[in-house]
Amino acid sequence: MRKRTKTIILLVAVGQMLIILGLLALPTIVQAIPGRYRVWLQENQPALSDITEGVIDRVAPVAEALPAAQQPAADAVDIASLVAAQPVGTTGDAASDELIAVPQAATATPAIAEPTAAPTLAADTPTPAATNTPAPTPTPMPLPERVVLEGMSVVKQSFNNCGPANLTQVLNWYGSTITQEDVASYLKPNPEDRNVSPWQISDYVNEQVSGYKAITRSGGDLEMIKRFLAAGFPVVIEKGYELPDSGWWGHYLTLYGYDDELEELYSQDSYLGPFDGSGRTDAYRDFLPFWQQFNNTFYIVYRPEQEETVAALMGADMFDDLKMWQKVAAIAEEETTERPNDVFSWFNLGTALTRMGSLTGEAQYYQGGAQAFDKARELGLPPRMLWYQFEPYLAYLRTDRYQDIVDLADATLETQGGRNVEETFWYKGHALAYLGDISGAITAYQTSLSVNANFYPAQWSLDSLQGTGG
Repeated sequence: MRKRTKTIILLVAVGQMLIILGLLALPTIVQAIPGRYRVWLQENQPALSDITEGVIDRVAPVAEALPAAQQPAADAVDIASLVAAQPVGTTGDAASDELIAVPQAATATPAIAEPTAAPTLAADTPTPAATNTPAPTPTPMPLPERVVLEGMSVVKQSFNNCGPANLTQVLNWYGSTITQEDVASYLKPNPEDRNVSPWQISDYVNEQVSGYKAITRSGGDLEMIKRFLAAGFPVVIEKGYELPDSGWWGHYLTLYGYDDELEELYSQDSYLGPFDGSGRTDAYRDFLPFWQQFNNTFYIVYRPEQEETVAALMGADMFDDLKMWQKVAAIAEEETTERPNDVFSWFNLGTALTRMGSLTGEAQYYQGGAQAFDKARELGLPPRMLWYQFEPYLAYLRTDRYQDIVDLADATLETQGGRNVEETFWYKGHALAYLGDISGAITAYQTSLSVNANFYPAQWSLDSLQGTGG
């Protein structure tokens, strides 16, 4: 065979090999395209975006649901009886979410301790001016039929930035000159980070924004929203969000008015707009189901001298963590009876029971939470659910189901977006530590911090395993 022919054959073989290797690597390559660039393509080059997204859908499709539990919870408890019972004592503090640190280092299976307080944070943000500050007046009784807070403008969010954008809307309404970029520089130093939790927003306001405080609560209702609006406080809620082309997401929305006669709520939507300042209108009946998907969670920004007013508007039970989660659990348990196939009701029930476990230290609540999450997984949780809410990890951690944590984390990490959620790596690190993989746990904590360098729980956990802190 002539040398030239051999060379051609060799080049063809090498070319085929390169094509095969390229095809094998394609899923990893396309998933690595930063989300903000994909959004830029959608907005600026629709034709090219369609081609890109078509390739991604073929080689790296998003799962339709998170995996169901392979081994249902042992030692099952009666959830209805558990919800009806009155918890005794409070040993934990769930006010800042499940801030768990692993305090032991390397050789032994680590224990888990919950910090009693968050550390003091240090960073400067613009000092807001005092305009549009709601007066600390008693709640009107009866409530006005219609309330609209004037001057609530809209902030168009940058990529996946609804958390910082909505907080900016509220602070700007109060008179602050703070920008979306100012807020995001702390809450989302990595622009690809897919989630800012409500407790992180409250922490940021309380520790970073001079002259303001914030509180996050779950288990709100329409009447509570109207009480706050009537008293002059905007309300930011966390909600589900269904987009026809990409499925279910989480989102924040700033409410600034209502009309009982028309049964409408008025809001500013940092993603959908409209961006002319005219606001969005949602019927009560359309709004409530999507709010329920996040356990009717909301936060309020206020001035320190208004704390008593905020507490009065919420009511004593809502201002008490344990009573609040008891209420949430009762509502969710009733919903699971009325709508046994409602995946969000089961998830909400699991969340409430798990948070009650954090507050009381009673194992039965974690067990009940794990059972509720198992049911939600059986029904089919949206694939992005654990981008935003993380209590299943905590329930499984407290019931020694470490492999369930790894399975859920790995399913979330299969997508480019899921790899930009710091809590996923943090909880996987806990599970790996308990499974004896200390090196893997340290890597997971480090990756969590690479997603969000300001996610201090991961730093606590990393320090505890490396023996540099407690």
